[in-house]
Amino acid sequence: MPRDLRTKALVLRRTNYGEANRILAFITPEGKISAMAKSVRKEKSKLAGGIELFCLSDVVIHQGKDEFGIVTSAKLLKYYQNIVTDLQKLELGSMILKKINQAAESINSPEFFSLTEQSLEAIDKNCNLALIESWFLLNLARVKGDVLNIHRDVSGDKLEEDQTYVWNSIEEALEPRIGGNIGVNEIKLMRLMVSSKLEIVTKVKDTEGMLPSILFVAKSIGKA
Repeated sequence: MPRDLRTKALVLRRTNYGEANRILAFITPEGKISAMAKSVRKEKSKLAGGIELFCLSDVVIHQGKDEFGIVTSAKLLKYYQNIVTDLQKLELGSMILKKINQAAESINSPEFFSLTEQSLEAIDKNCNLALIESWFLLNLARVKGDVLNIHRDVSGDKLEEDQTYVWNSIEEALEPRIGGNIGVNEIKLMRLMVSSKLEIVTKVKDTEGMLPSILFVAKSIGKA
């Protein structure tokens, strides 16, 4: 990392350190960065407003010889205030931050910042939470390299429009079954989710009935 990096950032985790400092884990377009905000817990700190959870900020991080970089500037760009006023939104937002923090420990991908920013933006705009969670989990699995098989069934046969399926969590593939809860519309929506921005997916109408089945698939990916 250059000695001084200016970048957009979202806080993934905060840990108090010493009497007034705080160690921060940021997700940025450059990847995950850990840095220390000195004296940020003091009443008159100029950094405090720009390094809160659920805030998009413009930060400057100075990298010296220490283990952590030092946050020298933090300007608030956007506060996703609607997230912190609703328990369900807060739980989903917190889950997203936790999973990104974990994934970015072993994988360096610029997509992590985009996934986080798009998800928090949609939650703040009161979009369907099940749709946001499904989109996030499916794309997180894609970035991590977990196989997402939504083109062929458990036998390797091409998925058919007039067939219904259930999700086989062990094989991580769709299994043909009469009366299955996954049909052509669910398959099309999942394909759209992994190929499009969340803003586009939220514009699709009449998705509520499909989301329970899709969310089950999204939560199952990578757990076999």
